[in-house]
Amino acid sequence: MPDFLSQYSIQRWLEMCPQGYLEDTVYGRGADETEPDEVLDSELLREDAIRTTVQLVVGERCALAASSGLINAAPDFPSKRFLATQTLDEARHVEVFTERLHDLGVKKDQLEATIEHFANPNLVKFAEVLLEKVDDGDFVSGVVGQNIVLEGMAFSVFELMETVSRQANPKFAHTLQGTIADERRHVGFGENRIGSLIRDHPEKRPEIEQMQKDMTYHMLATFSDTFTRAAQAMDESRQQMGDAVSARGGQVESADFHGTDLATASPEEMEAVLADTVLAEFKTRLGRIGLEYQTPSVPA
Repeated sequence: MPDFLSQYSIQRWLEMCPQGYLEDTVYGRGADETEPDEVLDSELLREDAIRTTVQLVVGERCALAASSGLINAAPDFPSKRFLATQTLDEARHVEVFTERLHDLGVKKDQLEATIEHFANPNLVKFAEVLLEKVDDGDFVSGVVGQNIVLEGMAFSVFELMETVSRQANPKFAHTLQGTIADERRHVGFGENRIGSLIRDHPEKRPEIEQMQKDMTYHMLATFSDTFTRAAQAMDESRQQMGDAVSARGGQVESADFHGTDLATASPEEMEAVLADTVLAEFKTRLGRIGLEYQTPSVPA
């Protein structure tokens, strides 16, 4: 597999990531960038930022456990090497989002209690479905769950959050830009590597499709919880940002995400465009590797 070997080599990873888009960054952002005063000075906005960042830590801890756990299960050394680089990527993501929690005022001795308090139960269930496959040494199911479902979700979530944050919080936006670049590479590996293995093991399709259905249910339930809770913090954030931009003599810019202006969209509109974007990606990518997307029940 010469193309696979060169595209996902450690040398390629070094050139693209630490020697590329992450060069001169500190925890994924500029060394002198800080959280906006508007966030730190508002208890509502600070707590909302902590809650949001906790979900990122939970997701990335799952991704770290999955990618590291799949290394020994991989059937070839190019896959093992790529997963080794992905493990370091995921460890970096855990670190940068954990560092953001500290920047938001979470003390180191309060970290685990804060994560336990704010972690969305549906996101925890989402992770458990994937990690059960990884713990069983099921490489094919694990890569689909990790590099297609989890990473596909993370890619779109990070894109939405980066779009919202560009003007309001450049520090966080820059952190997200690096994670988006990582996720794009991870999703590509899932597509390029797993299709042939699924063709070799057609008997696994029903099991993998059920896993996708279960993970998708918990993902959509997480989105529902998140955007239902977001309304008050969103209103205050937009007011604070508008005041800050006006004080600098500027105006609030539009923030287009797949045809929706996130600067003015309601929580329901944001949830809808995010869910539609992720599900469309799932259907496309699953189809490319020979799987049929399974529609879950609608979360209550």
